[in-house]
Amino acid sequence: MRKRWWLIPCLVVVLALGSAGCSFIPAEWEGGQPTVPAPQQQNTGIWVTGRGEVMAVPDIAELSLGVEARADTVSEAQAQASEAMDQVMQALQDNGVAEKDIQTQRFSIYPMTRWIEEKDKEEIIGYRVTNMVLAKIREVDKAGDVIDAVAEAGGDFIRIQGISFTVDDPSRYYEEARVKAMRDAKDKAAQLANLAGVKLGEPTYISEGAIYQPPVTRGFYEAAGAPVPAPETPISPGELKITLNIQMAYSIV
Repeated sequence: MRKRWWLIPCLVVVLALGSAGCSFIPAEWEGGQPTVPAPQQQNTGIWVTGRGEVMAVPDIAELSLGVEARADTVSEAQAQASEAMDQVMQALQDNGVAEKDIQTQRFSIYPMTRWIEEKDKEEIIGYRVTNMVLAKIREVDKAGDVIDAVAEAGGDFIRIQGISFTVDDPSRYYEEARVKAMRDAKDKAAQLANLAGVKLGEPTYISEGAIYQPPVTRGFYEAAGAPVPAPETPISPGELKITLNIQMAYSIV
């Protein structure tokens, strides 16, 4: 009789497991029909990327420049750099560059060392002070004159790393590029639908990608003791290519 009592709990467990197993329905078969996971739903239809390109004339020149001084002591190098930078800043302002358009980019003080064979070690032989700024020139046609002026003011201390060109307010160029990108995307989708033998439906997804505006850069010099450039330095801003991408999805009907 005792042997039969321990069988009852076992039968209850088995029946419970069997009942649970019979009621299990995979999530993808709910309602008696298979459902498509969300990622697969997003990949339905016709997906294309439209590209719009617009050429823009730069109206801003950004000049990277500064001074570099070398001396036996930090104080001496700093004094020379400070005096030279004051002259450069004055030359920028005298040539129409507003104070708010001059921004310090880098200021550093580094020791200069030399390896001494006799002592088998490095020794400090002086210090180098560098002060670099970014000057925004709003009258692009005067960029060459500004370069000549700061080169003369800074003398042997001047360091001009380069000049780049940009557009102060590119919004109207973005709008034009956006129109071209949308048109390009629609044309591509229509062609794909025609090749596939299906009818193109309405847009179901639109996403604007990053806007690419590569800078137009002109390099200069920054070596110690560089010669002053010739008067009337020629500067040509050229054009900027503004590119905008749009991703779109169309339904198939």
